[in-house]
Amino acid sequence: MTTHASDEWQRWHEQRVATVTAPYGPLALRGTHWLEDYPDGRLPDIPGSWRADGDAVVLTAAEGDGLTVDGRPLAGDVRLAADPGPPGAARVAYGSRRLVVLVREGVRGVRDFDPDTEARRSFGGIAVTPYDPRWSVPGRFTPYGTGSRVVRVPNADGRERGLGLGGELTFPAPPAVSPDRGDAPAVRELTLQVTVEQDGSLWAVFADSTSGAGSYRFRFLRPSAPDAAGRTTVDFNRALLPPCAFADHFVCPFPPPGNTLDVAVEAGERNLL
Repeated sequence: MTTHASDEWQRWHEQRVATVTAPYGPLALRGTHWLEDYPDGRLPDIPGSWRADGDAVVLTAAEGDGLTVDGRPLAGDVRLAADPGPPGAARVAYGSRRLVVLVREGVRGVRDFDPDTEARRSFGGIAVTPYDPRWSVPGRFTPYGTGSRVVRVPNADGRERGLGLGGELTFPAPPAVSPDRGDAPAVRELTLQVTVEQDGSLWAVFADSTSGAGSYRFRFLRPSAPDAAGRTTVDFNRALLPPCAFADHFVCPFPPPGNTLDVAVEAGERNLL
């Protein structure tokens, strides 16, 4: 069973590397531009004029600007909603670059994905700890009785935004002893506040005692959807580096209060090589 789990983890890790190194993966993000910061509508190194208009972004360009929308050259105006899909499917392109319209708390912006970023060219890999079954433990999800809560947390871009939380994930602290020792560590429980995703899966932003010293300053954890009794698996072997570890222009939320664990989570993705 351990061998099977280890093989599954290896496939997961290989797919993860393929995802981050893809032409429009996180390493390709060269900029995030909030329109409110550019009242003249001119974004850095991006042609055309971009302005927020109600619930949309209006892009104005001349044919010589070289922008395309849905694969056709743009000459005039077009109204753009936020792009719902992956960056590679964004409606607006500038050569090989993809210009993704996004919205955060009513503020509209444009993300510039470029397959030719220095970060993507120089990527040396992800420092990841080999699979260890001791870091995969049973968890119990308890939703908040009053529904989801929103807490304000700092983001990686220096701004503060709301983070929606749907409940608490409780799990036994994974043992930190070597399997060839006879120690029987006392079991104690740890808790993380988590977001409930649309598909029912969970998302935690957490830090631990290795954060900033042996691993990135915080990481993500994405347990599968709990069953009817709230049971799921907390597998720190699949702890993820947040997107902002790959490019400075992401707006990842920092861990909410209470999500800094007092243990050394020496598992999962740790940092970039």
